[in-house]
Amino acid sequence: MDYKKFRKKLGRFVGWLALKTCSLIIRVLPMRYIYAFAGGVAFLGYYIAGKQRKIALHSLSVAFGKEKSASEIEKIAKDCFSFMAKSGVEVLFFMNKPRLIDQRFSMEGKENLDRALSKGKGVILISAHFGNFPLMLAKISIAGYPTSAIMRPMRDPRTEKIFSREREKLKIKTIYSQPRNACVGGTIEALRNNELVFIPVDQNFGTAGVFVDFFGRKAATATGPVIFAQRTKAAIVPCFTIRNQDDTHRIVFEPELDMEKGSSPQETIIKNIQKITDIIECYIRRHPAEWGWIHRRWKTQEKEV
Repeated sequence: MDYKKFRKKLGRFVGWLALKTCSLIIRVLPMRYIYAFAGGVAFLGYYIAGKQRKIALHSLSVAFGKEKSASEIEKIAKDCFSFMAKSGVEVLFFMNKPRLIDQRFSMEGKENLDRALSKGKGVILISAHFGNFPLMLAKISIAGYPTSAIMRPMRDPRTEKIFSREREKLKIKTIYSQPRNACVGGTIEALRNNELVFIPVDQNFGTAGVFVDFFGRKAATATGPVIFAQRTKAAIVPCFTIRNQDDTHRIVFEPELDMEKGSSPQETIIKNIQKITDIIECYIRRHPAEWGWIHRRWKTQEKEV
């Protein structure tokens, strides 16, 4: 067997085993101890996951290198690991406790969502891998909104099976990003049924996307939300969840995006993807530790003409 493939398989198995072990521990822990447990996981993760730590520090330097000191950047990276650990522990602890999810997540700007839905064309919830977005979707579904989410399947099928089963219990429909035809069909069907479709627009999209400014640097970005909105007349509503100091959460629904028209179809797409990216950047600047800096956002570079 190829050594690299073996290492990947082994890594995924270890990850799945760690998830199962943590899940068993968290199930027997009283709620008052889960954040202490998350703190231990974050501490170990920051120093053991060297590759992810380096990516986070590099990404933060790209975004804030001219604005923040090295010590400030390191603190954000550590806080990011802490928030990710807290979110992971919360998902494992709360996923089968809808009453607690309902209690610990509040909604702001719900009138913006309801106003957009009243048009009857569906709503595209644009967001990012920001805050505890899996439980944000759970709260929205529990509140009575038919909710779907476009997601990439996890690399380990066993892990994906665990989370897809939990989403199904919470009536969150998963629309996988591949195969593309099924993704497009499932999304259009949900929007035509006047449902919500969650689309995160914050990860590197390779050469299939468009390049827009993100923290002053060009980033390859998916165009799906704008194209779906054009095709179905669905409203685009920015949506983010923010952690409070007491580890409760508030979900913020921004007003519907006012779509701009460019001089060409391509310019229209770029203009509006830039607007969406600006909103995401604004939230990250306000709450930098909430975003997943371990992702190589600027991995794909625009080819020089």
